[in-house]
Amino acid sequence: MYCRKCGAYMEGVAVCPRCGEGRDGARYCTYCSRPLPDNAAFCPGCGAQVNTVPPYYNGSIYGTKSRIAAGVFGIVLGAFGVHNFYLGYTSKAVAQLLITVLSLGILSFVSAIWGLVEGITILSSREYYDAQGYLLRD
Repeated sequence: MYCRKCGAYMEGVAVCPRCGEGRDGARYCTYCSRPLPDNAAFCPGCGAQVNTVPPYYNGSIYGTKSRIAAGVFGIVLGAFGVHNFYLGYTSKAVAQLLITVLSLGILSFVSAIWGLVEGITILSSREYYDAQGYLLRD
C-alpha cells in the first residue's frame, strides 16, 4: 500500500512514516502518532516539526529517477540542462539552456562546466535528491 499524499510505501503501518498521513485521511505526528490539527506546523503533543522523517525511520525513500542517468546527462548534455530537466529542477535547467541558446553558443562553456560539475557530483554522491525530495536510485 502506498500513501495517498506522498506516495511512500506504507509497509503494514497505519500512518505514513514520511509525511504522517493516516490511512483514514487524517494527519498524525510521525513521532508520537497523535492526531494533528489541519494547519499545524508543530505537533501540539510532543512539539516535533510536522512533515519530517522521524529519526527512528532508517528506511530510505527512493524515487524512480536513476542517479547514473542523471550524472551522464549532466556530463554529456549539461550545457542544455538536460539533467536538471530530468530531475525536475526546471528553473536551473532553463537557466542553463538560456545561457547556451541566447549567447548563440558563445557562453555554452559556462553551462557545460556547470553541467559537468553537477554530473560528477551526482555520480559521486550516494544521497542526491530529485526536486520532489526522493533519493535517486543507482
